[in-house]
Amino acid sequence: QLRLRESGGGSVQTGKSLRLSCKVLGDIKSTKWVAWFRQAPGKGREGLAALQTSDGSPAYHRTLEGRFTISEEKGTVYFQMTDLKPEDSGSDYCAALVTGGSVVTVDDYELWGQGNQVNVSS
Repeated sequence: QLRLRESGGGSVQTGKSLRLSCKVLGDIKSTKWVAWFRQAPGKGREGLAALQTSDGSPAYHRTLEGRFTISEEKGTVYFQMTDLKPEDSGSDYCAALVTGGSVVTVDDYELWGQGNQVNVSS
């Protein structure tokens, strides 16, 4: 059965980098999209980026300024975050859209990782 295993969260200072990992336990090709969402305290989850598993095509939220890169290698989806800012803090979740739906709709994602806590201090 498909599972998502996340790693790579932590606490860093402004301007530093973090790389999150989402290992797909199972056949990653059985998913349609693997995406990253962020939930800040008191707010809902917002999409950051998504990767189409059929061909590795990335998609990014329109508000990002080129500081984030999503990629995949051997069944693991990576999320490279650079030049981190305090407003990037939150719980970052890996999620997979398996059976269909909208890549931009949170509730359409069937599988979720356990979350990575990202804290960026001044």
